Amino acid sequence: MTMKTCFFAIVLLLVQLSSQANVSLSALFTDGMVLQQKSKVPVWGWADPQTTVTLQTSWNGQKYQAKVDKLGQWKIVVQTPAAGGAYQIKISEKNVIELHDILIGEVWLCSGQSNMEMPLKGYPGQPILGSTEAIMNSKDDQLRIYTVPRNPLLQPAANSKPSVWKKAEPQSVVGFSATAYYFGRQLRKTLGVPVGLIHSSYGGSNIEAWMEASWLADQKDLKIPKQEEGLKDKNRVATMLYNGMINPIAGYGIRGIIWYQGESNYERPDQYEVLFPRMVEKYRALWGNNELPFYFMQIAPFDYASLPPYHVGGKYNSAYLRDAQRKSLDKIPYSGMAVTLDLGEQNCIHPSHKQQSGERLAYLALHDSYGFSTLNLKSPLYEKLEIKGSTAVLSFKDAPLGLTSYGKEIKTFEIAGKDQVFYPADAVLKGKTIIVASLKVEEPVAVRYAFKDFVVGEVFGANGLPLSSFRTDDW
Repeated sequence: MTMKTCFFAIVLLLVQLSSQANVSLSALFTDGMVLQQKSKVPVWGWADPQTTVTLQTSWNGQKYQAKVDKLGQWKIVVQTPAAGGAYQIKISEKNVIELHDILIGEVWLCSGQSNMEMPLKGYPGQPILGSTEAIMNSKDDQLRIYTVPRNPLLQPAANSKPSVWKKAEPQSVVGFSATAYYFGRQLRKTLGVPVGLIHSSYGGSNIEAWMEASWLADQKDLKIPKQEEGLKDKNRVATMLYNGMINPIAGYGIRGIIWYQGESNYERPDQYEVLFPRMVEKYRALWGNNELPFYFMQIAPFDYASLPPYHVGGKYNSAYLRDAQRKSLDKIPYSGMAVTLDLGEQNCIHPSHKQQSGERLAYLALHDSYGFSTLNLKSPLYEKLEIKGSTAVLSFKDAPLGLTSYGKEIKTFEIAGKDQVFYPADAVLKGKTIIVASLKVEEPVAVRYAFKDFVVGEVFGANGLPLSSFRTDDW
């Protein structure tokens, strides 16, 4: 056989094999998955171009069909009932795929960097308080978890790396996101319906790694990679985590998103103030829902100056990043911020109080997305400043029962005049307001609260949730 004859034989064989390609599914769709209740959710995959894929759902026996496009892709949107299960789905073309043990309930995407990725068992030398008890009591077949494998890529991927949905039990939750687990556990307790958690995070990642190239076009200091050769720390390279870990799952039926990230952007708070709201807006467009709930953790206090390159002073103070997150609330509708000002650890960037983190995110979802509004489930939030003589009067919202320091002296307020020099200030709580003054500032202009790299929060709402650090100035 000549080389030319051999070449054509191989081509013919490939054509024959491609013409016999089986129908397949995106990696997200496996046995044990959770689909969002009372919603139109897409199911998608691949098959031979121009063939017809048939899908049947067991909860109503309905059949759906879709034509495979010329690229071999298909998508079918199915209507889901109220929470329940277990159900089955059958997908057929040349072959048949049957998915079993499907639950219908509430589905949330959980993303971010290491504080979201941190597993319930903890990191070496960095424990999670109460994790052993949580792991050993985790068995709940109505709480399902799915982890998108790490996969930084140069170009947007059609599919993620393979993974499987798992039932919550000790052997599955031990390596799963602690923050996401506690979030889902609280939803399960309160809502009493199946809950599905899709975890897609990567430690050390910055926000631009989770964004698509066109969203970053105006950021001249952020380089979009053209080739992988020579790239290091791909979790910190713009677009690469979006390409491999968000684009392939975008559109899966979810109720909302929780997010814990920002530590790797602490040196660039002004840029974060632009990128964060933009990312949320674009994610909502990906899911076709501009009201998709988005709840995020404010990063915890930590001594960032202890990390290379040991930046000190100015906007290297991570309070500026926390403030960028706080101010983002005004730019991101249908969002909420869980505050960790009382949970930070000076010498560990991964706070051990992950139960509180997950539960505070759940409180936001329960309050705003599920209507549990009888009890305020949010942290107090700075609203406005009034100058009255030599005193500054600060007002707060989301504090219906007022503010408290639990009887402790408040030492973390600062006040400044026109010279922009801040001095320690006395602070007195009065209902939903705080009165701040200093003998060194006769004509106050601005106030800051807990505006340091590492600090322990002193002011709380009557619901026990801490007030965020804040500043009234823009210096």
